[in-house]
Amino acid sequence: MSEPKVFLLPDLGEGLTEAELVNWLVSVGDEIRVDQPIAEVETAKSMVEVPSPYAGTVTVLHGEPGQTLDVGKPLISVLPVGSVVEPAPVVEPVEAKPAETGAAEAYREEEKAGSGNVLIGYGTPGGSGAARRTRAPRAVASVIEPVEIPDVDISLLRTRVPGKLGAVISPLVRRMAREHGVDLGNIHGSGDSGLIMRRDVEAVISAPAAEVSTSSTTERPVVEPVETHGVVDARTGLDISARTPVKGVRKAVAANMSRSRAEIPEATVWVDVDATALVELRAGLKKSDPHKTPGLLAFIARFVTAGLKRFPELNTRIETAADGAQEIVGFAGINLGFAAQTDRGLMVPSIRNADKLSARELDGEIRRLTAVVREGKATPEQLGSGTFTLNNYGVFGVDGSAAIINYPEVAILGVGRIIDKPWVVDGELAVRKVTELTLTFDHRVCDGATAAGFLRFVADAIETPGSVLAEL
Repeated sequence: MSEPKVFLLPDLGEGLTEAELVNWLVSVGDEIRVDQPIAEVETAKSMVEVPSPYAGTVTVLHGEPGQTLDVGKPLISVLPVGSVVEPAPVVEPVEAKPAETGAAEAYREEEKAGSGNVLIGYGTPGGSGAARRTRAPRAVASVIEPVEIPDVDISLLRTRVPGKLGAVISPLVRRMAREHGVDLGNIHGSGDSGLIMRRDVEAVISAPAAEVSTSSTTERPVVEPVETHGVVDARTGLDISARTPVKGVRKAVAANMSRSRAEIPEATVWVDVDATALVELRAGLKKSDPHKTPGLLAFIARFVTAGLKRFPELNTRIETAADGAQEIVGFAGINLGFAAQTDRGLMVPSIRNADKLSARELDGEIRRLTAVVREGKATPEQLGSGTFTLNNYGVFGVDGSAAIINYPEVAILGVGRIIDKPWVVDGELAVRKVTELTLTFDHRVCDGATAAGFLRFVADAIETPGSVLAEL
């Protein structure tokens, strides 16, 4: 009888150590092909489909939807094509045995012959296809509980990520890095072929003011609360109605926001702006071309990118070396992040090279990326590559906000609702369309004069959009 091949949950990018199993795309007994998507999983950054490196018949699904799985643990077992299955007298689910060395060796051999890819969109040509619902013999049992695999060869955790070679790290080292907020992408491993060892992470943890990076992610308040009955809270004396686990995206958001507030000496400046001219400009453009007129946010995004070119200090990042030395890292371009509300929570995709786009092109990217995140298909790069964030919280009917900077960025600009307000124009009181701009910035990278200069530039552009757009 042939042994099934066990596919371990790979590192899905950014050195993440766990993922939540959202949905199985195959069932026990299905016949699958190399690179066929087998499951949807959600990391702290995005939801992705995981393709199989094996072709054959699914025998075991190692997990249930909603379960959090660690990188390096079994995800699926597949019986290779052409294998003979001997009938077994027992059909009840049984607890799986730890995988033998043969399973590990089989994975390596299959990786050489198959695709070896684990990220959606990077499969071997011709490797995709729909599952044929051909049921395996009834003796094949589905085991849902995770299987412990001791002494797994470290090469099983290698993931080829397009555009870079990821470090190969054991689950123990990954967990240690996660618990201490260490960015594995900034570590040069001391092991063979750059392998990151436990001692490398310990060195970063013990170093003064060591630079670490927590994923810049977005909010997903989809975690279902667990109802409790008859449990009294000792501090308040009230019944506890529910307990909601903090995990996945919510866990990453909590860590990122806590770190931002703990490490960044932020300051906030704000100004009220007469947006009447911008509103009238867009209304006029919409009459002449209703289908191609950019939204107000796209115009403001264009003003923001122009302002960041004049005040590049706000389009930077601070990096801290192991010895405590700090550097301000500038960028030859602007990746503009913007907040987008979705059913899965508040997401912040970024428009790459936004400084090279017109208002109309920015509007197209805002619409496209909003659709992507609402479908749950945003990649880690789309959610984690921003250099500056624009937040239009005015759509929620509020005027202002003391925003938290989207670490590791150094500034965030908020736009409040546009409403009618009394305003003095040429010495006389008039009703105008007024909004509030709020800029929160890292005081380490610049002083108040720079922040105020940037904010004033954007405000002036909103108040006189015609002349500013003509110069851009």
